[in-house]
Amino acid sequence: MNDIKVVFMGTPDFSVPVLEMLIANYNVVLIVTNPDKPVGRGGKVAFSPVKEVALKNNIPLFQPEKIRVDYEDVLKMEPDLIVTCAYGQIIPKEVLDYPRLGCVNVHASLLPKYRGGAPIHHAIINGDKKTGITIMYMDVGMDSGDIIAQKEIPIENDDTAETLFSKLSLLGSDFLKEILPSIINGTNNRIKQNEEDVTIAHNISPTDEIIDFTKTREEVYNQIRGLNSWPGAYTYLDGKRLKVWMSKIGAEKDYQDMGVITNIYKDGVGVSTKDGEIILTELQIEGKKKMTAHDYLNGLTNRDELVGKKLG
Repeated sequence: MNDIKVVFMGTPDFSVPVLEMLIANYNVVLIVTNPDKPVGRGGKVAFSPVKEVALKNNIPLFQPEKIRVDYEDVLKMEPDLIVTCAYGQIIPKEVLDYPRLGCVNVHASLLPKYRGGAPIHHAIINGDKKTGITIMYMDVGMDSGDIIAQKEIPIENDDTAETLFSKLSLLGSDFLKEILPSIINGTNNRIKQNEEDVTIAHNISPTDEIIDFTKTREEVYNQIRGLNSWPGAYTYLDGKRLKVWMSKIGAEKDYQDMGVITNIYKDGVGVSTKDGEIILTELQIEGKKKMTAHDYLNGLTNRDELVGKKLG
């Protein structure tokens, strides 16, 4: 298989296992990733995780600002196959039509459900019980190409976006390795997506991060874990942003006012929701480090003064 010339396109940590599998089994002639960007208050330039792999393996690297207009370096490599995984840019038709084996994408949902940039977050936030990986041919639409194969896994009740990212990243690598021989020899499936079943997983917006305590306990719980560890769900306490990283579902109860601190526990802060109490167990006050609710409460002079305070 080492005579198959592959161009890989990806950017975040999620893409790395897929790329490393391709490097180990095929001839990766070019790696395409997004441009370097400054991060943090100091503005230090950070490489993408995919770029780090390219440098480590001495593989040619291409970082176009806009690949839809700057793509000639890809075509010059004369790839037999292009594989994308969480690249983050729209790929033009000129590139999609070039490789003889097509352009194949590894997508972290069971398409046509959750087309778009944040399928893992939305699957957890919406309380889904399963998700998976779709290997698909790319077309000019957003995640709308023909499905080659799918593999599903359960979403556990304690999964977060971070744990599910890790599971699906490894699954995507293993599953692509399994499916690629059929793509190369032309024996793979090619199934049209049912457009009536399409749902969109838009990128997480700032408003998605705000905890809505008017929802049920389970919905708030899913929102918090669906945004952990990025970008994080938050509310406000005494005018300061309070990020909530972990929680657990408390007792069912009918509260008249929602988003109010109801109880202080040894390991958490109880808050009223539509149908009962959500207990916040891992917190981060603005300007402070992430900590357990137990440690946060131990740092207060009078924790009981929290009861009755409104969040938000």
